[in-house]
Amino acid sequence: MEILRAASKRLEEFIDRERLVETAVKLIEVPSPTGEAGAVADRLAGILADEGFAVERPAAGHAKAPAVVAALDAGRPGPVLQWDGHLDTVHLPFAAPRVDGARIRGSGACDMKGGLAAAVEALRALRDSGLLASGCVLLTAHDLHEAPWGFGEQLGELIRNGYFGNAVLIPEPLSDRLPVVGRGAAIWRARVRRAGPPIHEVMRSADEPDVIAAAAELVLRLRRLDAEVSSRRDPLAGAESVFIGKVDGGEMYNQSPSECRLEGTRRWLPATRIGDVERELQAAASEIAARTGATVEMDFRPIRDAFALDLEDPFVRAFERAHETVAGERLPTGPKPFVDDGNAFWALARVPAITHGPLAGGQHTTDEWVSIDDLARVARVYALTAAAYSEAPAPRRPSKVSPR
Repeated sequence: MEILRAASKRLEEFIDRERLVETAVKLIEVPSPTGEAGAVADRLAGILADEGFAVERPAAGHAKAPAVVAALDAGRPGPVLQWDGHLDTVHLPFAAPRVDGARIRGSGACDMKGGLAAAVEALRALRDSGLLASGCVLLTAHDLHEAPWGFGEQLGELIRNGYFGNAVLIPEPLSDRLPVVGRGAAIWRARVRRAGPPIHEVMRSADEPDVIAAAAELVLRLRRLDAEVSSRRDPLAGAESVFIGKVDGGEMYNQSPSECRLEGTRRWLPATRIGDVERELQAAASEIAARTGATVEMDFRPIRDAFALDLEDPFVRAFERAHETVAGERLPTGPKPFVDDGNAFWALARVPAITHGPLAGGQHTTDEWVSIDDLARVARVYALTAAAYSEAPAPRRPSKVSPR
C-alpha cells in the first residue's frame, strides 16, 4: 500500500482540474441523442488526437457515428485495462453545459460525458506520470447505448471485432458500491390482433376474437410467469421479474378494436440463459393465441445480459486497493441497480467489468449534474487502478488493444 500511496500522491501533480472541466464541457456542449452521436465522437477524437494519442475510428456497424478508440501502451507486455463509455444521451430537450459552483450541469453531464472526461484526464495523467509499468490502457467510446433508441449494437460489434481488454472500467454514475452482480434486462412488446378493421360493438360477429379480452388473459398469464420466475432470487440483486408497464387498445367506448398492445420488461439473473427468457415469453404468447383465437406476436428486445463479478480477479483487487488508497476507505460490495455496458463485456467477452463513476445525479432528465471534485477523484482512481493492474501477470487471452 505504501507504493500505491506514493503513486497516488504523484498522480495529484498530473491531474489538471481545469483541463478536466474543460474536457467535460467540450463534450457536453455537443448534442448527441442516441443514434446521432457522430459530432461528439468527432469532438472526443479531436481532443485525444490533440493530446498526441493515436486514434482509430471503427464504424462498428454504425457509420453515422464511428466509435472512438485510443490507447496508451507501456511498451512492455502486460494486461490490457479498458476504459469504456457511451457518448449518446437520452432523447430529451438539450441543456447546454454550465459550471455551477462545484458542479457541471448539462445534457450528459451525469450520464455519462462527465465520466468519460475523467477517463480522458486519467489517460493524460497516466501518460505524463509514467506510472504504467506494463501492458496497455485502451479507451473506447461509442453510440447506441440508450434504450429504446439503441440496444448496445455498436459496442457489441466492437467486442465481436476484438476491441476489448482483459478487464474494463465503466464510468457510469455509480460511486457508493462495488457492484458484484446485476440482473439482465429486456423490453418486450406484445401485439394482440384479429382480422378485419375496428367495428362498432353491436356489429361485431359473436365468434370474432376479442382482442381486449385476449390481452387481459395475456396479462394474467404474464403475472403467473412473474410469480414463477421470482422464485429465482439473489441476496444482492433481488428476484427475476416480468413487469407490465403499458396496455393500449381501442379508440372509443363502443368500438371493438382490431388490435391491443402491451409493453413491459423482463429481468433475470446470471444463472438464467437469455434464450430461455425469450422462450418463456413466446410460450406465454402462443398459449393465449391458441386459447383465444387471436394472433399474439411477442417482440423481445434484450438491452443487456446479466453479469457477475469474480472478487478474486487481480483486476478487482487492483481496483479495490486503488479506491481505498484514494478515498481512505474500502468500497462496500452491492448490486448494480441498472444494466450498462459492463453487462455486455461480461456476456460477450467474459471479461470482468466494474462500473464506477463520479458522484452525479439527474440522469435521464433535463437537469443532469456531476461533481467536479468527484470527477478528479475518479480520474485518480482510474489511473491508480491501471498502475496497480499493470503489475499483475499478463493474461494469456489475446485481445486487440491498439489502433492500427
